[in-house]
This record gives sequence, structure tokens and C-alpha cells, in this order.
Amino acid sequence: MRPFDYARAGSVDAAVAAGAAGGRFIAGGTNLLDLMKIEVETPARLVDISRLPLDRIEVREDGGLSIGALVPNSDLAADRCVVEGHPALSRALLAGASGQLRNKATVGGNLLQRTRCYYFYDTATACNKREPSAGCSALGGYNRIMAVLGWSEQCIATHPSDMAVALRALDAVVVTLTPAGETRRVPIAEFHRLPGDTPHIETVLEPGELITAVELPPPVAGARQTYRKVRDRASYAFALISVAAVVRVEAGRIAHAALALGGVAHKPWRVAEAEALLIGEAPSPALFAASADRLLKGAEGHGDNDFKIILARRTILATLRELTT
Repeated sequence: MRPFDYARAGSVDAAVAAGAAGGRFIAGGTNLLDLMKIEVETPARLVDISRLPLDRIEVREDGGLSIGALVPNSDLAADRCVVEGHPALSRALLAGASGQLRNKATVGGNLLQRTRCYYFYDTATACNKREPSAGCSALGGYNRIMAVLGWSEQCIATHPSDMAVALRALDAVVVTLTPAGETRRVPIAEFHRLPGDTPHIETVLEPGELITAVELPPPVAGARQTYRKVRDRASYAFALISVAAVVRVEAGRIAHAALALGGVAHKPWRVAEAEALLIGEAPSPALFAASADRLLKGAEGHGDNDFKIILARRTILATLRELTT
């Protein structure tokens, strides 16, 4: 690990100013410190934000939630309002990592996790995400865990967060403070970027912009929610495929549907047209298949990960059956 400077921010404004001057924010450090040890990340200055007053979960007047960026994953998963109103989020959090990591990992840090692509972690290989214009070793290498949707010739990595997939299905909004002192509210759908020609730019955050909270709208009345994760082993493994879903059935027909996929792209994947196919229709295998096919339209494997397309389709069908039976 290379030498670096360390400072503890005394206020949110001070943290943003330090970030704008080139500092890297650190709270739980469950991802950043690992990357620093293998010199994938080499920040010259760390700004500790772990003691800022951003660790509360509050119910808003409209019945939605405001979740501080420093709320530990364990606390969020166990919060009564989350368990009762947003169980897909609770299940997603509990499906991620170990209890020890969840106790340290924060909401903001979870959103900013970096990919677990083998080649990103191996500094002896070419990786456009780690070193722009270096090339992508995964395209011609072992790509079993890589993306099948939204990828580019520059990068086929996936986003690793379980929490972010649930937040995408729940229409969350990411609240930030910019270096200009302005509060910005970014829909989760717009927060993460697809790789395109700049896979090293992973979010829409400006340098020094700090996540302060995540907002959830009120729960959809009468809806059922779940988070289904398919992985190589039962615990401590990242998703090969995951599905977060919110579905409400009224009078035998689907009145609301939200479906988000994880493990398939550079960001949580959601397609409005796939949900629109379900609305107003009676649940059926044929209907679910049509929705799954639309959600996966354009999916393309790279050899080792071809199975992901079939696995994703089956997981979508199983999830829809679960929520409509």
C-alpha cells in the first residue's frame, strides 16, 4: 500500500471541500481499502466522513423514507420501516456479504462499490476501467461473471451491489451535496452509468460531490415484494443473476409491476416496456415469458457467460410466479 494523507471531516461542508480538492471519501472502507492494498486504487488523501451526522433513517411526511448515507447495511436491513414497507431492500441487504461487513458497510459506499471483474483486480492485465485506453482483457478472457446487457467494446464488467438492484425496483432517489453547495436529487435510474467509451466513469457524481442520503417513495399499497439472488454458493458470493420485484395484483389482474435485474450489466437493469406488458393483464406463464423476453432484449453473452441469459429468464419467471400466486 502506498503512503497517503488522512483527515477526518468535521462537517458535511468541510468533507465536500476536501473532496473537491482531490480527497477520496472513506467511511466503512470495505471496498476501498481492499483496492488500495493491491494498488488498484492509489488515492493521495483520504477524507474520513464516518462521524458525520448522516446515519439516521427518517420517515418523511409522505410516508417515504430518508436514509442517511452513513447508515450501516445491517441497521438498514433490520429497520422496522424497511422490513415492513420495503422487504425487497431488506432481503437484498441480507443477501450481501457477511454480517461483519454489513456492520461496517454504508449505504453510500454500497452504491459506489466497484466491479468484482477478475481483470480489474489484476494489475498485470489490461483494464479500461482501471486504466483508460488500456484494453479489456475480459472480452477475450474468462468472462463467466461478466455483463450480457448494456456492455460495450470497452468494458463488460457488472455492478456488484445487491442493494442498488432493490433500490432500482423501488424508484429510489440519491441525494447529494455538490462542491457548489447545492443539493442534487438523482433518480437511481440515472445514478450509475453504462460503460460506453468511458468505463472508468461509473456514476454521474462530480469530483467532490458527496452522497448524503437515499430517499424511498411510500410503499406501493397492496404490493408484494421480493429479492431473489442466484449465486455460486449460498453465502458471501456476488450475484450471477438477481431480481428485485414489486408486484400488485387487483381483481385477478396485475396493477403494478417493477422488475430490476442485477448481475447482468454495469448498473441495475430495468426496462419500462417489460413492466408495461404486465399491467392490466391476468398472470400467466405466457405473459411472464413475454415480459422476461422484453427485459432481456439485446442480451448477448461472450462465451463463458452465455448461460446467464437463460438463467436470468428463468429467475424472472420464478420471481413473477412467486409474487402472483
